[in-house]
Amino acid sequence: MTAALDPVFTFALTVLLLELTPGPNMAWLAVLSADRGRRAGFSAVLGVMAGLLCIGLLAAIGLAALVERTPWLFGMMRYGGMLFLLWLALEGWRSSGESSPARSGNHLSRHFRHGLMINLLNPKAGLFYLIVLPEFLQPDLPLLPQAVGLTILSVAIATAIHLIIVLLAARAAGWLKNPARTLHVRRALAILLAVIAIWLFIDSAPS
Repeated sequence: MTAALDPVFTFALTVLLLELTPGPNMAWLAVLSADRGRRAGFSAVLGVMAGLLCIGLLAAIGLAALVERTPWLFGMMRYGGMLFLLWLALEGWRSSGESSPARSGNHLSRHFRHGLMINLLNPKAGLFYLIVLPEFLQPDLPLLPQAVGLTILSVAIATAIHLIIVLLAARAAGWLKNPARTLHVRRALAILLAVIAIWLFIDSAPS
């Protein structure tokens, strides 16, 4: 029984190490939570979780293999993901006014949608479940239940880390009460988000 559980623990450790490596989800959630507070960050985390779960389950039942076999689809996802993040950066640059909890509360569903779209348009997320996850499957056991279980485990680990990031970053929200300071910080964060978009695009380029 212990030997049978070893691949699960190994997979969990792999996911943990990958999630602790700075990436688009980590950076965007930190940016959003520092600017708009915990409620916005929590809403975005739910969107990220939903996006990862959708991608992971699609990969688990084999549909994500289409992305690997269709170069133009992979390319569209890369361009779509970059353009969506750049659009968010532009929105952050042009946004002005206060970032109070009341204001951010009116856009919680939007933050959820943004988190969802960022991950649905991230081809690396699908390829992780398509290429990395199968390494931890045991051929002598039913494959689909294993793949679904490991997918749920990876999403749970990622969500826990994302919640911690939100809580830590949101503590900076009180420092942003000054409108002028808020504007400068938001524009700096918008630039950072644009850099992240370009970095993700380059990093996901086919080798």
